[in-house]
Amino acid sequence: MAFKNLCVLGLGYIGLPTASTFATHGVRVIGVDVNPSVVSTLQNGGLHIHEPGLRTLVQAALGSGNLLVRDKPEAADAFIIAVPTPFYADKRADMRAVTAAAESITPYLRRGNLVVLESTSPPRTTVDLLTPLLERSGLRAGVDFYLAYSPERVLPGQILRELIENTRVVGGVNRASAEAARDLYSLFVRGEIILTDATTAEMVKLMENTTRDVNIAIANEFSRLADRFGVDVWEAIALANRHPRINILRPGPGVGGHCISVDPWFLVEAAPDLTPLIAASRKVNDEQPRFVLDLIRRAFSSPDSASPNALAGRQLAVLGLSYKPDVDDLRESPAIEVAKLLVDAGASVRAYEPFKPDAQIAGVITAPSLEAALSQADGVILLVAHQAFKRLDPAQLYAMMRGNVAVDAVGICNQDEWRQAGFTLFRLGDGRYRLQGG
Repeated sequence: MAFKNLCVLGLGYIGLPTASTFATHGVRVIGVDVNPSVVSTLQNGGLHIHEPGLRTLVQAALGSGNLLVRDKPEAADAFIIAVPTPFYADKRADMRAVTAAAESITPYLRRGNLVVLESTSPPRTTVDLLTPLLERSGLRAGVDFYLAYSPERVLPGQILRELIENTRVVGGVNRASAEAARDLYSLFVRGEIILTDATTAEMVKLMENTTRDVNIAIANEFSRLADRFGVDVWEAIALANRHPRINILRPGPGVGGHCISVDPWFLVEAAPDLTPLIAASRKVNDEQPRFVLDLIRRAFSSPDSASPNALAGRQLAVLGLSYKPDVDDLRESPAIEVAKLLVDAGASVRAYEPFKPDAQIAGVITAPSLEAALSQADGVILLVAHQAFKRLDPAQLYAMMRGNVAVDAVGICNQDEWRQAGFTLFRLGDGRYRLQGG
């Protein structure tokens, strides 16, 4: 099939790079977002998200005249839905954005059109939710128009490269729909494009992120066990990983982002009777910020106990708010959860996030610089393994602070260097040094 006009709904971390990539490959693209701030920012040449190389790509797309940013969809040969799919407080999937996007394109749907859902969704969303909505147009999915699901499978920080080079899984409501979606993505995808059915494609994305969530959960449990047994979990993991069939991931303050911390719940919601392991892993990772809070409390308490009031009145510098290193994405960030818990525990928190220094977190003061965060701090808490934080000179940090307590929740501090600089260092999962009194 030939596609000359494309409408992309949702201009976030996936929709904007996708729309821009199509535009720079000769397709006329209408990029749609319901957030007026996003629309005006892009129309005025700005950028509302950080991703290496994205600014150059978006400017090229806009400059070519092939990318137009709008607040409503228009008629097109194909429609891509790339809107958020968060969850409610009870962990049920919030599909309102997908529903609204589908309803918004229904008036423009014509025979021979292609609709692709990219938003991560519970199993059978394409068949059971999207199909009935789109068929309100009077057209039949798989007969009058093509309908497919193709999940994004890219890593923040490498989105532009992986969007083009990664294997693309395309699932249609029938074979013809899968083939139509393949034709669309083949305009720029250099990786293999594999065809399947829509529900299998939905499962693939959920399985990938759920597997990683389970693996992180066991690493986080290992950090708790090491803390109790007086073991350095970082050393233990390094030794265990010398086995050729073992690859234990790194523990940390929890799991965040829009995918790994969310997607497993879609499987639990769809089949709670079949997913006890997935649900348990989610609980472990969701509780990890509180374990980190307890570690910080111990850092300001006597060696053998953690006082509930140990943090009251303390001024703490938190380094990192993003959900993973070297990105500006704060969605579902465990670092933010730790910062909020510190505020609830009575601490005054100044946070420095180099990739989003203007972040707004209730109760937390966001500092414009490292120096501003550390000034008069009683302790420094490292919550994200940004490359810039790995290169920090502990002696320089020590000179900026009032206190000498450091808590490393991501395993990036060299023990000897930080202690020689004058810090009392506490590391996540390092029970051996905790038992020795820091």
